[in-house]
Amino acid sequence: MYFKSQVLTDSEKEQIHNETLQILKRTGVKFHSNKALKLLESNGAVVDREKKIAYIPSEMVDQAIKTSPSSFVLGARNPIYDYQIPSPVSRFALDGTGSFAQDFYTGEHRYGTAKDSELGLRVFQNMDMGVMAWPPVSAEDKPASSRPLHEWAALMKFCSKHGEHEIHNIGQAPFYAEMLIAIMGSAEEVRARHAYSLTYCPVSPLVHDGPMMDAYFEMGSLDVPIMVLPMPVPGMTGPASLFSTICLANAEALSSIVAFQLAYPGRPMIFSSATGTVDMRNGTYLGGTPEVGLMSAALVEMGRYYDLPACSAGCTADARQTGADAVLEKIITTIPPVLAGSDIIVGIGVLESDQLLVLEQIVVDNEIAHICERIFQSVDTNPGRTLTNDVHDIGPGGNFLSRKSTLKFARSKEVHFSSLLDRHTLEQWMQLGKPSMYTNARKKVEEILAQPIQDPLTDEVSNKLEEILMRADKELA
Repeated sequence: MYFKSQVLTDSEKEQIHNETLQILKRTGVKFHSNKALKLLESNGAVVDREKKIAYIPSEMVDQAIKTSPSSFVLGARNPIYDYQIPSPVSRFALDGTGSFAQDFYTGEHRYGTAKDSELGLRVFQNMDMGVMAWPPVSAEDKPASSRPLHEWAALMKFCSKHGEHEIHNIGQAPFYAEMLIAIMGSAEEVRARHAYSLTYCPVSPLVHDGPMMDAYFEMGSLDVPIMVLPMPVPGMTGPASLFSTICLANAEALSSIVAFQLAYPGRPMIFSSATGTVDMRNGTYLGGTPEVGLMSAALVEMGRYYDLPACSAGCTADARQTGADAVLEKIITTIPPVLAGSDIIVGIGVLESDQLLVLEQIVVDNEIAHICERIFQSVDTNPGRTLTNDVHDIGPGGNFLSRKSTLKFARSKEVHFSSLLDRHTLEQWMQLGKPSMYTNARKKVEEILAQPIQDPLTDEVSNKLEEILMRADKELA
Protein backbone atom coordinates (compact mmCIF):
# COMPACT_ATOMS: atom_id res chain seq x y z
CA MET A 1 0.00 0.00 0.00
CA TYR A 2 1.08 3.56 -0.57
CA PHE A 3 0.91 6.53 1.82
CA LYS A 4 -1.15 9.06 -0.14
CA SER A 5 -2.59 12.44 0.75
CA GLN A 6 -5.55 14.43 -0.53
CA VAL A 7 -5.45 18.22 -0.55
CA LEU A 8 -8.77 18.74 -2.33
CA THR A 9 -12.07 16.99 -1.81
CA ASP A 10 -14.07 15.93 -4.85
CA SER A 11 -16.42 18.88 -4.35
CA GLU A 12 -13.47 21.29 -4.11
CA LYS A 13 -12.05 19.98 -7.39
CA GLU A 14 -15.44 20.53 -8.97
CA GLN A 15 -15.51 24.05 -7.54
CA ILE A 16 -12.06 24.84 -8.95
CA HIS A 17 -13.16 23.51 -12.33
CA ASN A 18 -16.30 25.67 -12.32
CA GLU A 19 -14.40 28.78 -11.21
CA THR A 20 -11.89 28.09 -13.99
CA LEU A 21 -14.60 27.86 -16.62
CA GLN A 22 -15.96 31.22 -15.44
CA ILE A 23 -12.52 32.79 -15.78
CA LEU A 24 -12.06 31.42 -19.30
CA LYS A 25 -15.52 32.43 -20.48
CA ARG A 26 -16.08 35.77 -18.68
CA THR A 27 -12.59 37.20 -18.13
CA GLY A 28 -10.99 35.65 -21.17
CA VAL A 29 -7.34 35.04 -21.98
CA LYS A 30 -4.98 37.25 -23.99
CA PHE A 31 -3.21 35.56 -26.90
CA HIS A 32 -0.44 37.46 -28.67
CA SER A 33 -0.45 34.73 -31.31
CA ASN A 34 -2.66 35.59 -34.29
CA LYS A 35 -2.69 31.93 -35.26
CA ALA A 36 -4.07 31.02 -31.84
CA LEU A 37 -6.76 33.69 -32.07
CA LYS A 38 -7.79 32.48 -35.51
CA LEU A 39 -7.99 28.86 -34.31
CA LEU A 40 -10.00 29.82 -31.25
CA GLU A 41 -12.40 32.03 -33.17
CA SER A 42 -13.01 29.49 -35.92
CA ASN A 43 -13.81 26.84 -33.31
CA GLY A 44 -16.35 28.79 -31.31
CA ALA A 45 -14.54 31.21 -29.00
CA VAL A 46 -15.57 34.85 -28.91
CA VAL A 47 -12.49 36.90 -29.82
CA ASP A 48 -11.86 40.60 -29.28
CA ARG A 49 -9.27 41.19 -31.99
CA GLU A 50 -8.34 44.67 -30.78
CA LYS A 51 -7.57 43.46 -27.25
CA LYS A 52 -6.35 40.03 -28.44
CA ILE A 53 -8.59 38.39 -25.82
CA ALA A 54 -10.38 35.10 -26.43
CA TYR A 55 -13.41 34.12 -24.36
CA ILE A 56 -13.30 30.33 -24.25
CA PRO A 57 -16.53 28.34 -23.80
CA SER A 58 -16.68 25.20 -21.65
CA GLU A 59 -17.41 23.01 -24.68
CA MET A 60 -14.03 23.93 -26.17
CA VAL A 61 -12.31 23.01 -22.88
CA ASP A 62 -14.12 19.67 -22.75
CA GLN A 63 -13.08 18.84 -26.31
CA ALA A 64 -9.41 19.73 -25.67
CA ILE A 65 -9.32 17.48 -22.61
CA LYS A 66 -10.85 14.64 -24.64
CA THR A 67 -8.27 14.91 -27.43
CA SER A 68 -5.27 15.15 -25.06
CA PRO A 69 -3.81 11.67 -24.47
CA SER A 70 -4.45 10.40 -20.95
CA SER A 71 -1.16 8.49 -21.00
CA PHE A 72 1.97 8.14 -23.12
CA VAL A 73 5.64 7.27 -22.83
CA LEU A 74 8.22 9.99 -22.39
CA GLY A 75 10.99 8.45 -24.40
CA ALA A 76 14.71 9.00 -23.99
CA ARG A 77 17.76 8.97 -26.24
CA ASN A 78 18.70 5.75 -24.41
CA PRO A 79 15.49 3.68 -24.29
CA ILE A 80 16.34 2.21 -20.87
CA TYR A 81 15.30 5.59 -19.46
CA ASP A 82 11.83 5.64 -21.10
CA TYR A 83 9.19 6.70 -18.57
CA GLN A 84 5.48 5.95 -18.75
CA ILE A 85 3.15 8.68 -17.50
CA PRO A 86 1.00 8.67 -15.48
CA SER A 87 3.29 6.75 -13.16
CA PRO A 88 2.49 4.91 -9.93
CA VAL A 89 5.46 6.66 -8.28
CA SER A 90 7.04 10.11 -8.43
CA ARG A 91 10.31 10.73 -10.18
CA PHE A 92 12.29 13.93 -10.59
CA ALA A 93 13.51 16.48 -13.10
CA LEU A 94 16.55 18.71 -13.10
CA ASP A 95 15.36 22.30 -12.74
CA GLY A 96 16.13 24.49 -15.70
CA THR A 97 17.71 27.69 -16.99
CA GLY A 98 18.59 29.43 -13.76
CA SER A 99 20.66 32.57 -14.06
CA PHE A 100 23.61 31.62 -11.86
CA ALA A 101 26.00 28.79 -11.06
CA GLN A 102 28.25 28.13 -8.10
CA ASP A 103 31.61 27.20 -9.58
CA PHE A 104 32.37 23.67 -8.36
CA TYR A 105 36.11 24.31 -8.16
CA THR A 106 36.34 27.90 -6.88
CA GLY A 107 32.98 28.41 -5.15
CA GLU A 108 32.42 31.61 -7.17
CA HIS A 109 28.80 32.73 -7.60
CA ARG A 110 28.51 33.85 -11.22
CA TYR A 111 26.34 33.80 -14.32
CA GLY A 112 25.85 30.36 -15.82
CA THR A 113 27.61 29.08 -18.92
CA ALA A 114 27.22 26.19 -21.34
CA LYS A 115 29.99 24.39 -19.42
CA ASP A 116 27.96 24.63 -16.21
CA SER A 117 25.04 22.95 -17.93
CA GLU A 118 27.38 20.25 -19.23
CA LEU A 119 28.61 19.47 -15.70
CA GLY A 120 25.13 19.57 -14.20
CA LEU A 121 23.74 17.26 -16.86
CA ARG A 122 26.59 14.77 -16.39
CA VAL A 123 25.91 14.62 -12.66
CA PHE A 124 22.15 14.30 -13.21
CA GLN A 125 22.71 11.44 -15.65
CA ASN A 126 23.92 9.38 -12.67
CA MET A 127 20.96 10.16 -10.39
CA ASP A 128 18.66 7.15 -10.20
CA MET A 129 15.59 9.18 -9.16
CA GLY A 130 15.91 11.56 -12.11
CA VAL A 131 14.01 10.86 -15.34
CA MET A 132 13.78 14.27 -17.04
CA ALA A 133 16.70 16.58 -17.76
CA TRP A 134 16.50 20.33 -18.31
CA PRO A 135 19.55 22.51 -19.07
CA PRO A 136 20.10 23.79 -15.52
CA VAL A 137 21.42 27.26 -16.35
CA SER A 138 21.06 29.81 -19.10
CA ALA A 139 24.19 29.75 -21.26
CA GLU A 140 25.15 33.41 -20.91
CA ASP A 141 28.30 32.81 -22.96
CA LYS A 142 26.27 31.98 -26.09
CA PRO A 143 24.49 34.39 -28.49
CA ALA A 144 21.09 35.45 -27.14
CA SER A 145 19.37 34.87 -30.47
CA SER A 146 20.36 31.19 -30.57
CA ARG A 147 21.03 30.55 -26.88
CA PRO A 148 18.19 28.01 -26.33
CA LEU A 149 19.58 25.91 -29.18
CA HIS A 150 23.01 25.79 -27.54
CA GLU A 151 21.32 24.74 -24.31
CA TRP A 152 19.45 22.03 -26.20
CA ALA A 153 22.73 20.82 -27.67
CA ALA A 154 24.29 20.50 -24.22
CA LEU A 155 21.27 18.51 -23.06
CA MET A 156 21.43 16.19 -26.05
CA LYS A 157 25.18 15.60 -25.72
CA PHE A 158 25.58 15.12 -21.99
CA CYS A 159 22.41 13.36 -20.86
CA SER A 160 20.61 10.43 -22.50
CA LYS A 161 17.46 10.65 -20.36
CA HIS A 162 14.28 12.41 -21.51
CA GLY A 163 15.01 16.07 -22.20
CA GLU A 164 12.84 19.16 -21.88
CA HIS A 165 13.51 22.83 -22.59
CA GLU A 166 12.18 25.80 -24.55
CA ILE A 167 12.52 27.58 -27.82
CA HIS A 168 11.57 31.24 -27.89
CA ASN A 169 10.42 32.09 -31.41
CA ILE A 170 9.51 30.60 -34.75
CA GLY A 171 12.95 31.38 -36.20
CA GLN A 172 14.52 28.87 -33.82
CA ALA A 173 11.98 26.13 -34.66
CA PRO A 174 13.53 24.74 -37.89
CA PHE A 175 16.97 24.50 -36.26
CA TYR A 176 15.47 22.73 -33.26
CA ALA A 177 13.66 20.33 -35.60
CA GLU A 178 16.93 19.59 -37.39
CA MET A 179 18.60 18.86 -34.06
CA LEU A 180 15.86 16.44 -33.04
CA ILE A 181 16.08 14.58 -36.34
CA ALA A 182 19.89 14.47 -36.12
CA ILE A 183 19.67 12.89 -32.66
CA MET A 184 16.81 10.46 -33.32
CA GLY A 185 17.72 9.56 -36.91
CA SER A 186 14.47 10.54 -38.65
CA ALA A 187 11.31 12.60 -38.27
CA GLU A 188 9.38 9.36 -37.81
CA GLU A 189 11.53 8.42 -34.84
CA VAL A 190 11.06 11.88 -33.31
CA ARG A 191 7.29 11.41 -33.52
CA ALA A 192 7.34 7.82 -32.28
CA ARG A 193 9.77 8.13 -29.39
CA HIS A 194 8.84 11.49 -27.75
CA ALA A 195 12.38 11.66 -26.39
CA TYR A 196 12.30 15.46 -26.04
CA SER A 197 9.54 17.79 -24.89
CA LEU A 198 8.89 21.52 -24.72
CA THR A 199 8.19 23.53 -21.58
CA TYR A 200 5.53 26.19 -22.02
CA CYS A 201 4.99 28.90 -19.39
CA PRO A 202 1.97 31.21 -19.75
CA VAL A 203 2.57 34.76 -18.53
CA SER A 204 0.49 35.22 -15.39
CA PRO A 205 -2.15 36.42 -15.21
CA LEU A 206 -3.84 34.98 -18.32
CA VAL A 207 -1.45 35.98 -21.12
CA HIS A 208 0.13 33.83 -23.82
CA ASP A 209 3.39 34.85 -25.48
CA GLY A 210 2.96 35.06 -29.26
CA PRO A 211 6.43 34.14 -30.57
CA MET A 212 6.80 31.16 -28.21
CA MET A 213 3.30 29.83 -28.89
CA ASP A 214 3.81 30.15 -32.64
CA ALA A 215 7.12 28.26 -32.36
CA TYR A 216 5.39 25.49 -30.41
CA PHE A 217 2.65 25.28 -33.05
CA GLU A 218 5.43 24.80 -35.58
CA MET A 219 6.77 21.80 -33.66
CA GLY A 220 3.36 20.11 -33.70
CA SER A 221 4.17 18.39 -36.98
CA LEU A 222 6.83 16.39 -35.10
CA ASP A 223 4.37 15.65 -32.26
CA VAL A 224 6.73 17.11 -29.66
CA PRO A 225 5.02 16.86 -26.23
CA ILE A 226 4.37 20.03 -24.23
CA MET A 227 4.60 20.46 -20.47
CA VAL A 228 2.39 23.41 -19.50
CA LEU A 229 3.86 25.23 -16.51
CA PRO A 230 1.79 28.19 -15.20
CA MET A 231 3.54 30.25 -12.51
CA PRO A 232 1.14 32.63 -10.73
CA VAL A 233 2.14 34.02 -7.32
CA PRO A 234 -0.61 34.87 -4.76
CA GLY A 235 -0.99 38.62 -4.27
CA MET A 236 1.34 39.48 -7.17
CA THR A 237 0.64 37.77 -10.50
CA GLY A 238 -2.18 35.78 -8.92
CA PRO A 239 -5.11 36.65 -6.63
CA ALA A 240 -4.40 36.93 -2.91
CA SER A 241 -5.43 33.43 -1.80
CA LEU A 242 -4.00 29.99 -2.44
CA PHE A 243 -7.38 28.71 -3.64
CA SER A 244 -7.90 31.43 -6.25
CA THR A 245 -4.30 31.21 -7.41
CA ILE A 246 -4.89 27.50 -7.99
CA CYS A 247 -7.98 28.43 -10.03
CA LEU A 248 -5.95 30.93 -12.07
CA ALA A 249 -3.13 28.43 -12.70
CA ASN A 250 -5.75 25.90 -13.74
CA ALA A 251 -7.24 28.40 -16.21
CA GLU A 252 -3.83 29.19 -17.68
CA ALA A 253 -3.03 25.48 -18.08
CA LEU A 254 -6.37 24.66 -19.70
CA SER A 255 -6.26 27.65 -22.07
CA SER A 256 -2.81 26.47 -23.21
CA ILE A 257 -4.07 22.94 -23.78
CA VAL A 258 -7.08 24.25 -25.71
CA ALA A 259 -4.87 26.20 -28.12
CA PHE A 260 -2.37 23.40 -28.72
CA GLN A 261 -5.09 20.75 -29.13
CA LEU A 262 -6.93 22.88 -31.66
CA ALA A 263 -3.77 23.08 -33.73
CA TYR A 264 -2.82 19.38 -33.40
CA PRO A 265 -5.51 17.22 -31.76
CA GLY A 266 -3.99 14.32 -29.88
CA ARG A 267 -0.64 15.99 -29.28
CA PRO A 268 0.80 14.78 -25.93
CA MET A 269 0.31 17.31 -23.12
CA ILE A 270 1.52 17.31 -19.52
CA PHE A 271 -0.55 19.22 -16.98
CA SER A 272 1.89 20.87 -14.58
CA SER A 273 2.55 23.99 -12.49
CA ALA A 274 5.29 26.00 -10.81
CA THR A 275 3.49 28.39 -8.49
CA GLY A 276 5.38 30.44 -5.93
CA THR A 277 4.75 32.76 -3.02
CA VAL A 278 6.09 36.18 -2.07
CA ASP A 279 7.45 37.82 1.08
CA MET A 280 4.94 40.63 1.47
CA ARG A 281 7.42 42.56 3.62
CA ASN A 282 9.86 43.14 0.76
CA GLY A 283 8.40 41.65 -2.44
CA THR A 284 10.91 38.79 -2.64
CA TYR A 285 9.78 35.79 -4.68
CA LEU A 286 9.81 32.55 -2.68
CA GLY A 287 9.78 28.97 -3.93
CA GLY A 288 10.73 27.04 -0.80
CA THR A 289 7.60 27.49 1.30
CA PRO A 290 4.98 25.01 2.57
CA GLU A 291 2.37 26.81 0.46
CA VAL A 292 4.28 25.99 -2.73
CA GLY A 293 4.11 22.31 -1.81
CA LEU A 294 0.38 22.56 -1.11
CA MET A 295 -0.42 24.36 -4.38
CA SER A 296 1.71 21.88 -6.33
CA ALA A 297 -0.15 18.96 -4.76
CA ALA A 298 -3.55 20.55 -5.39
CA LEU A 299 -2.76 21.15 -9.06
CA VAL A 300 -1.52 17.56 -9.45
CA GLU A 301 -4.96 16.53 -8.23
CA MET A 302 -6.57 18.80 -10.82
CA GLY A 303 -4.46 17.16 -13.54
CA ARG A 304 -5.74 13.78 -12.37
CA TYR A 305 -9.29 15.24 -12.35
CA TYR A 306 -8.87 15.86 -16.09
CA ASP A 307 -7.32 12.39 -16.61
CA LEU A 308 -4.04 13.88 -17.79
CA PRO A 309 -0.41 13.18 -16.89
CA ALA A 310 0.29 15.52 -13.96
CA CYS A 311 3.65 16.93 -12.91
CA SER A 312 4.63 19.77 -10.59
CA ALA A 313 7.30 21.94 -9.09
CA GLY A 314 8.88 20.70 -5.89
CA CYS A 315 12.22 20.10 -4.16
CA THR A 316 12.63 23.88 -4.31
CA ALA A 317 14.50 26.17 -1.92
CA ASP A 318 15.17 29.86 -1.34
CA ALA A 319 18.33 29.23 0.69
CA ARG A 320 21.37 31.20 -0.48
CA GLN A 321 23.75 28.35 0.21
CA THR A 322 23.85 24.64 0.84
CA GLY A 323 22.98 23.40 4.30
CA ALA A 324 20.11 22.88 6.71
CA ASP A 325 17.93 25.68 5.30
CA ALA A 326 18.10 24.22 1.81
CA VAL A 327 17.35 20.66 2.94
CA LEU A 328 14.41 21.78 5.10
CA GLU A 329 12.83 23.83 2.30
CA LYS A 330 13.34 21.10 -0.25
CA ILE A 331 11.74 18.45 1.94
CA ILE A 332 8.65 20.55 2.74
CA THR A 333 8.11 21.31 -0.96
CA THR A 334 8.66 17.68 -2.02
CA ILE A 335 6.51 15.65 0.37
CA PRO A 336 3.10 17.15 -0.65
CA PRO A 337 3.42 16.50 -4.43
CA VAL A 338 4.95 13.06 -3.79
CA LEU A 339 2.02 12.07 -1.59
CA ALA A 340 -0.40 13.56 -4.14
CA GLY A 341 1.10 11.36 -6.86
CA SER A 342 2.98 13.84 -9.08
CA ASP A 343 4.45 11.98 -12.06
CA ILE A 344 7.56 14.17 -12.22
CA ILE A 345 8.69 16.81 -9.71
CA VAL A 346 10.79 19.62 -11.20
CA GLY A 347 13.35 21.20 -8.87
CA ILE A 348 16.51 19.14 -8.46
CA GLY A 349 19.85 20.90 -8.22
CA VAL A 350 19.08 24.56 -7.59
CA LEU A 351 18.90 27.06 -4.72
CA GLU A 352 18.07 30.78 -4.51
CA SER A 353 14.48 30.35 -5.67
CA ASP A 354 15.45 28.19 -8.66
CA GLN A 355 18.21 30.53 -9.83
CA LEU A 356 21.49 29.01 -8.57
CA LEU A 357 22.90 25.69 -9.80
CA VAL A 358 25.00 23.81 -7.22
CA LEU A 359 26.38 20.46 -8.38
CA GLU A 360 26.47 18.93 -4.89
CA GLN A 361 22.81 19.84 -4.48
CA ILE A 362 21.87 17.54 -7.36
CA VAL A 363 23.22 14.59 -5.36
CA VAL A 364 21.63 15.77 -2.10
CA ASP A 365 18.28 16.26 -3.84
CA ASN A 366 18.45 12.73 -5.23
CA GLU A 367 18.76 11.50 -1.64
CA ILE A 368 15.84 13.72 -0.56
CA ALA A 369 13.85 12.09 -3.37
CA HIS A 370 14.69 8.65 -1.99
CA ILE A 371 13.66 9.63 1.53
CA CYS A 372 10.34 11.09 0.35
CA GLU A 373 9.70 8.00 -1.74
CA ARG A 374 10.28 5.83 1.32
CA ILE A 375 7.55 7.77 3.13
CA PHE A 376 5.27 7.28 0.12
CA GLN A 377 5.93 3.51 0.14
CA SER A 378 4.40 3.39 3.63
CA VAL A 379 4.19 0.17 5.72
CA ASP A 380 4.39 -3.20 3.97
CA THR A 381 1.37 -5.26 5.08
CA ASN A 382 1.87 -8.19 2.72
CA PRO A 383 1.49 -11.67 4.30
CA GLY A 384 5.26 -12.12 4.41
CA ARG A 385 5.53 -9.19 6.80
CA THR A 386 3.16 -10.70 9.37
CA LEU A 387 5.64 -12.15 11.89
CA THR A 388 3.37 -12.99 14.80
CA ASN A 389 4.85 -16.50 14.96
CA ASP A 390 8.25 -14.96 15.67
CA VAL A 391 6.68 -13.14 18.60
CA HIS A 392 5.21 -16.41 19.90
CA ASP A 393 8.55 -18.23 19.54
CA ILE A 394 10.67 -15.54 21.23
CA GLY A 395 8.17 -14.65 23.92
CA PRO A 396 8.47 -11.92 26.57
CA GLY A 397 11.94 -10.57 27.28
CA GLY A 398 13.78 -12.08 24.32
CA ASN A 399 15.22 -10.52 21.15
CA PHE A 400 14.83 -11.18 17.46
CA LEU A 401 18.45 -10.92 16.26
CA SER A 402 18.76 -14.65 15.59
CA ARG A 403 15.60 -14.97 13.51
CA LYS A 404 15.89 -15.64 9.77
CA SER A 405 13.30 -12.92 9.25
CA THR A 406 15.71 -10.41 10.83
CA LEU A 407 18.47 -11.37 8.39
CA LYS A 408 16.02 -10.99 5.53
CA PHE A 409 14.88 -7.65 6.94
CA ALA A 410 18.47 -6.41 7.15
CA ARG A 411 18.93 -7.11 3.45
CA SER A 412 15.59 -5.68 2.36
CA LYS A 413 14.64 -2.15 1.37
CA GLU A 414 12.00 -1.85 4.08
CA VAL A 415 14.36 0.44 6.00
CA HIS A 416 16.10 3.09 3.91
CA PHE A 417 19.85 3.39 4.35
CA SER A 418 21.28 6.63 3.03
CA SER A 419 24.57 6.73 1.18
CA LEU A 420 25.02 10.40 2.11
CA LEU A 421 24.02 10.64 5.77
CA ASP A 422 26.75 9.62 8.22
CA ARG A 423 25.87 6.75 10.59
CA HIS A 424 29.28 6.11 12.18
CA THR A 425 29.99 6.30 15.89
CA LEU A 426 31.18 9.66 17.20
CA GLU A 427 34.81 8.49 17.33
CA GLN A 428 34.66 7.07 13.80
CA TRP A 429 32.98 10.22 12.51
CA MET A 430 35.73 12.42 13.98
CA GLN A 431 38.46 10.15 12.61
CA LEU A 432 36.88 10.37 9.14
CA GLY A 433 37.08 14.16 9.24
CA LYS A 434 33.47 14.86 10.36
CA PRO A 435 31.82 14.06 7.01
CA SER A 436 28.42 15.62 6.24
CA MET A 437 25.74 15.09 3.63
CA TYR A 438 27.31 17.80 1.48
CA THR A 439 30.94 16.65 1.80
CA ASN A 440 29.82 13.15 0.80
CA ALA A 441 27.84 14.63 -2.09
CA ARG A 442 30.91 16.56 -3.23
CA LYS A 443 32.94 13.34 -3.34
CA LYS A 444 30.21 11.78 -5.46
CA VAL A 445 30.31 14.70 -7.92
CA GLU A 446 34.10 14.41 -8.15
CA GLU A 447 33.78 10.69 -8.92
CA ILE A 448 31.19 11.32 -11.64
CA LEU A 449 33.14 14.09 -13.35
CA ALA A 450 36.29 11.94 -13.32
CA GLN A 451 34.49 9.26 -15.34
CA PRO A 452 34.02 9.30 -19.13
CA ILE A 453 30.79 10.82 -20.45
CA GLN A 454 27.96 8.28 -20.32
CA ASP A 455 26.12 7.41 -23.54
CA PRO A 456 28.15 9.83 -25.69
CA LEU A 457 26.90 10.85 -29.10
CA THR A 458 28.75 9.61 -32.14
CA ASP A 459 31.21 12.01 -33.73
CA GLU A 460 28.94 12.19 -36.76
CA VAL A 461 25.92 13.34 -34.73
CA SER A 462 28.00 15.73 -32.60
CA ASN A 463 29.45 17.33 -35.72
CA LYS A 464 25.96 17.64 -37.20
CA LEU A 465 24.77 19.48 -34.08
CA GLU A 466 27.73 21.84 -34.25
CA GLU A 467 27.03 22.57 -37.91
CA ILE A 468 23.38 23.35 -37.10
CA LEU A 469 24.43 25.67 -34.26
CA MET A 470 26.89 27.54 -36.48
CA ARG A 471 24.17 28.20 -39.03
CA ALA A 472 21.73 29.23 -36.30
CA ASP A 473 24.24 31.67 -34.80
CA LYS A 474 24.74 33.29 -38.19
CA GLU A 475 21.15 33.31 -39.46
CA LEU A 476 19.40 34.29 -36.21
CA ALA A 477 21.87 37.01 -35.20
